Amino acid sequence: MADRPTLLRPPPDDPKKAPIENVLDVTELAVLGPNIFTNARKPWHPPGARGIFGGAVIAMCLAAAQRTVASDFLVHSCHCYFLLAGSSELPILFHVEQVRDGRSFATRTVQARQRGRCIFTTTISFVRDSSSATSSSGSSSSGGGATVVSHTSELPRGEDGNPLQPPPDDFADEPEVMAGGPFQGTKIEMVNRESAKPGDKKTQQWIRARGKITGGLPAHLEALAYVSDSYFIGTITRIHKLWRFPFRADDLDRLPEPVRAKVRTLHQWEGMGEDPGEMVGRPAIGMMVSLDHTIYFHEPTKVRADEWMLAEMESPWAGDGRAVVMQKIFSKDGTLLATCVQEGLVRLQQPAPDRKEAKL
Repeated sequence: MADRPTLLRPPPDDPKKAPIENVLDVTELAVLGPNIFTNARKPWHPPGARGIFGGAVIAMCLAAAQRTVASDFLVHSCHCYFLLAGSSELPILFHVEQVRDGRSFATRTVQARQRGRCIFTTTISFVRDSSSATSSSGSSSSGGGATVVSHTSELPRGEDGNPLQPPPDDFADEPEVMAGGPFQGTKIEMVNRESAKPGDKKTQQWIRARGKITGGLPAHLEALAYVSDSYFIGTITRIHKLWRFPFRADDLDRLPEPVRAKVRTLHQWEGMGEDPGEMVGRPAIGMMVSLDHTIYFHEPTKVRADEWMLAEMESPWAGDGRAVVMQKIFSKDGTLLATCVQEGLVRLQQPAPDRKEAKL
């Protein structure tokens, strides 16, 4: 396989599509065999990350799998494992296996491969749309005469006791350093910031895809899958107040002012507090890697990823070098669209050993 980001020449971005649709575009490679797809464009490699952005791989696997099921089947769950760091300089092949096609459910497994090695695998389950026509509408239906079991979490409330409100449609308060990706978001807010128990804290952020998604419901679902990996395992750095930059917190004042300004902006925007100087003496992240990722799509027909959605994250457990984070994604009208779970490897930076003079 050639050392280039795509097998085929990348097409020009389609201005009629939202940026996220161009990012997640996959192409079928029937010449190689049935149900084999590849990325149309070079995937994003976040600065400082070991590999490409995991959300892109999740979403492109979903895009490939959705191409192999009937149009009246909708994704309701994805169970994913990150196996190897993906390279942004090599094309990805997505191998879809049609595990089962039933009357109500269909199952697909997808392997993402580079140079013959599986870097990511997922099992995706689809449900026929008609089977969820009487799904939850908000109230419990467990009383007499009920035909379905139904309940749902409500949109979180603010300090005033009212449901949180999305930003205005013309929101443009992002700092320049955050304004380049296919998704737009607000500053991350921390709930119960002063609690001594990290498990009591939650982060909240409004997010939406830039532009207008034109590819129909499948494109909205792929976009949600992509953004579900944003800031996910990184929640641990916020609730434990861990330093995440590749230099010591007490070295910040020695850096050039443009670098200090960028760090201050990122620190504040990610909900860590106003002053990064408060992080001096705090533990620092040595390694943080996603291990697995699960998405439950509760109301797939209601997903509109180019409209404001609220992502709320919390962690019920961390230990033994791993941590688990749970995420709820709500639409702006309060519908619980999806619940996501991620486990990641979390290792702290170890103090440098004391240097001792060698004995002669």
